[in-house]
Amino acid sequence: MSTAPPPAGEQGYGPPRSGQATTILILGIVSVLCCQILGPIAWYMGRQELGRIRDGLIAIEDEGTTKAGMILGIISTILLALAVVWIVFFGGLAVLTALREGM
Repeated sequence: MSTAPPPAGEQGYGPPRSGQATTILILGIVSVLCCQILGPIAWYMGRQELGRIRDGLIAIEDEGTTKAGMILGIISTILLALAVVWIVFFGGLAVLTALREGM
């Protein structure tokens, strides 16, 4: 009969598993696929969660999932920023063109 300790996070052994890692990954995936506004949220939540993992408050097993969601959030945030710059630049050009033609 084996008396090996249970895995981390069970019955008080080691830090608990994160409940946020899967949420961060889902937010990251959704932000890249269709809703870039969720990108900064995934990035922020991932950064907070990685800090908790570094401090030993959360089991290290969730680090990969959290990092993946955070990286997707970063990519989505960059795409969002590029979209905003694109809209402002070409929107500004459209306004200038309309003003010029109106003169």
